[in-house]
Amino acid sequence: MSIDVVIAGAGPNGLMLACELALAGVRPIVLERLPERTTENRANGLVGQVVRMLDRRGLYERLGGDESPRPTPRYMFGALPLNLGPLGADNPLHLLPVPQLRIEQVLEERAVELGVEIRRGHELTGLQQDEDAVVVDVSGPGGAYRLRARYLVGADGGRSVTRKLSGIGFPGVTRDETISRTASVSVPPELVDPTTGGLNVPGYGLIPLNMHHRTERGGIFAFASFPPRSPLVTTLEWEPDRTDDGSAPELTLDEMRESIRRVLGVDVPLGPPDGPGPHLLRRVVGGNTRLAARFRDRHVLLVGDAAHVHSALGGPGLNLGLQDAINLGWKLAAEIHGWAPPGLLDSYETERRPAAERVVMHTQAQSALIAPGSEVTALRELFAELLRDRRNVRHIADMMSGADIRYAPGSADAHPLVGRWAPDLLLETEKGTVRLAELTRTARPLLLDMTPDGSLTEAVSGRHDRVDAIAARPRPTTAPSDSPSALLLRPDCYVAWASASPYPDERERDGLRTAMAGWFGAAHSMA
Repeated sequence: MSIDVVIAGAGPNGLMLACELALAGVRPIVLERLPERTTENRANGLVGQVVRMLDRRGLYERLGGDESPRPTPRYMFGALPLNLGPLGADNPLHLLPVPQLRIEQVLEERAVELGVEIRRGHELTGLQQDEDAVVVDVSGPGGAYRLRARYLVGADGGRSVTRKLSGIGFPGVTRDETISRTASVSVPPELVDPTTGGLNVPGYGLIPLNMHHRTERGGIFAFASFPPRSPLVTTLEWEPDRTDDGSAPELTLDEMRESIRRVLGVDVPLGPPDGPGPHLLRRVVGGNTRLAARFRDRHVLLVGDAAHVHSALGGPGLNLGLQDAINLGWKLAAEIHGWAPPGLLDSYETERRPAAERVVMHTQAQSALIAPGSEVTALRELFAELLRDRRNVRHIADMMSGADIRYAPGSADAHPLVGRWAPDLLLETEKGTVRLAELTRTARPLLLDMTPDGSLTEAVSGRHDRVDAIAARPRPTTAPSDSPSALLLRPDCYVAWASASPYPDERERDGLRTAMAGWFGAAHSMA
């Protein structure tokens, strides 16, 4: 059977990619080795720019968000408090506390609505590439079979079979001196602080809610609450003499209590969970920091954990992986439809590798800040002083959210927004007032013409099969004083071209036409 795209892995990244391809008119087949969705919850929310990106695909409210995303006033970096309140409107860090199980459910429902075929219980077992395609060997409930596809995308996690079968290296480091334990528990109501929701530990003091808490005894403790589910407690300990050959019994509540006693120096009265499941008892020894040698090998591409693994500190994994999928989706669809400009598909790695390298950097930095030792304590004291400066807080917030990403702008005199994610705007259109997020849900290129005469929309004449154009006026309350008069957005909401002139001259219009051809194909191919 010959198809356009096979995606290995029906986790959030694979499902997000499937949705993006389907929006672009490509129907992929998703292979998932598990017969049913996992009941293990691997993450408890979304952090960073991906929250706003999901809003721009109409998925934010489905996931339980409010009318529109709002930044969080506080977060953490390396178990140090990050006070984001002083940033005001400049705060880029958004949170959406929703379990990964729910994220997968919503993305699967959306993919099915868009016509995506998801084959559960079907496992990738082999692949061979030729000049035109990749042949995929699959083991399914009915036996073995083969698919011939133009592209195979590995979204199958850190132990990616796709990556291994394609021969792509995965260099990096493995550390085995730490042990992390996490458990769903119940705690006596009188220990929960009524004001902050934190945990008042007898003989120790208040543990902040949803924050990593480093102790001088050489460990990390965290107390997290996500009603109506049972609270979660987590410890991280440095135990260099401890090895795990895979034969250790499953984590128990008694082991969890003992670990907390070592980290805090006191007992915490924990009971079994009493909220709705699934309930978690998980022990993880060590960790990996690795980055694939390349994200593409001819007809095989990698997204998410298949391309990069790192510490979970700060919760950057889904922000990075889902944006991989959104970056790749429209480019891969363009290649399949035959209008991709030269180098478009290769720009996936050019743009996303630096983003992955930056996440690796800041998660390693956070790991250094939580390590035991008096010298680390001194470093933390210095770092806490630096975090009193608004500029440093903004720098870290931009980095953790991904708001500091700027893809190559193309020319030295490009508008400052080119290569950056489009700002949120409230717009007046002929159909009424809309948020920019409401105009991007089709995942199509968009020319947003905010000039007084709306004449730039003529630039897409003959290109309407590929580029949408909307004349609008930004609400003064949402538009910065230096707001652009026009924006050309890629499907992933990054700015491909912008103008600050109320009446762009012919040179700027030529720049617009060049940008459209450079990202969305030459004009003659659009007729």
